[in-house]
Amino acid sequence: MIADNKQDLSKRYEISYVKKNTNLLINLKGEFRLKNLKLFTNEIKKSIRNQTPDTITIDFSGISYIDSAAALAIIQIQKDAAGEKINCLLINLNDEAKGIFSVIHGEALDQMPFKTKKFKDNFLIQIGQASLDIASNIVTFITFVGELLSAIVYTIFHPKSLRVKDILFYMRRAGVDGLPIVGLISLLIGLIIAFMSFLQFRQFGANIYVPSLVSFAMVKELGPIMTAILVAGRSGSAFAAEIGTMVVNEEVDALNTMGFDPVRFLAVPKVLATIIVVPILTIYADFFGVIGGLIVGLTGLDLTAHTYFTQSLKTIKVFDVVTSLIKAAVFAGLISGIGCQRGFQVRAGAQDVGKYTTSAVVSAIFLIVVADSIFAVIFYYIQ
Repeated sequence: MIADNKQDLSKRYEISYVKKNTNLLINLKGEFRLKNLKLFTNEIKKSIRNQTPDTITIDFSGISYIDSAAALAIIQIQKDAAGEKINCLLINLNDEAKGIFSVIHGEALDQMPFKTKKFKDNFLIQIGQASLDIASNIVTFITFVGELLSAIVYTIFHPKSLRVKDILFYMRRAGVDGLPIVGLISLLIGLIIAFMSFLQFRQFGANIYVPSLVSFAMVKELGPIMTAILVAGRSGSAFAAEIGTMVVNEEVDALNTMGFDPVRFLAVPKVLATIIVVPILTIYADFFGVIGGLIVGLTGLDLTAHTYFTQSLKTIKVFDVVTSLIKAAVFAGLISGIGCQRGFQVRAGAQDVGKYTTSAVVSAIFLIVVADSIFAVIFYYIQ
């Protein structure tokens, strides 16, 4: 019986069968490789099923080539035959075939695979696993915060260890480079708030209160929180990606080997720079938010610039400005801290960097909202 390889017609094999009593002799000739593996294995198995021998002898004297995949298939046929209590012998193997069979461990075929089948967990198991993951993340973050605070305290008592050039570099990246987008977003938000409040106040003839609403909303809430969200998207993700890439490239391991503390060396300059520039960006955002409201006031409310700024200053208190800056500084610490912490969590390649960069932004925004809610309650009772 001659079978052609359907994938490559130039490669042929021949299998002949001779049965004497209960002994089946299988003579192999030609080339046996991965490309024709299914053809010859199916043919041999079919012949064994049809003839039901007690003993099988596979003769390799006629083969001209055999690869490891074909040899593994023969071993599997031999094991299947043993499972049916059929003795299977391999004879006349040349030196090349013996070398291939010698590196195949038949016992491995009986072992369970390392990657087991995944079964879909039910809803309760998914909730439990998610809860464990959240708890693990909280513990990891708290541990990192402890390390970061320890590094900052060390820097305070050892100011010469502080890399001022790095702080200035990250101040430029997180602050100066973010001025255009922060100014534009704040201007548009102020414009939108003024316009939407005008649509409501005009029903009562209370257009004069539009400047008060815009300035109060920007200084009290929207200025700090919008600035923090923009910084989280720009700088928080950049911190996570930068440190994560260094972990992948084993640069962090090199710092440890040279005796440098990676948290003190990499995280402290980023955190200090962010805490310095985010309050400044917040004042900048508040100003442009008020300007956005001024545009609507001058064009749609028939207000003068003097009247607009007078009403705004009547509403804004020193306490509001101070609390806004306090919130901005806390938001900055959360953004830079979670960005650095997620960067140090990277272990694998580019996929892990992308995963933890995304996680840094999402976690930072979540913590910003939670912290802002806490501040709202605290300042309500303090004021």
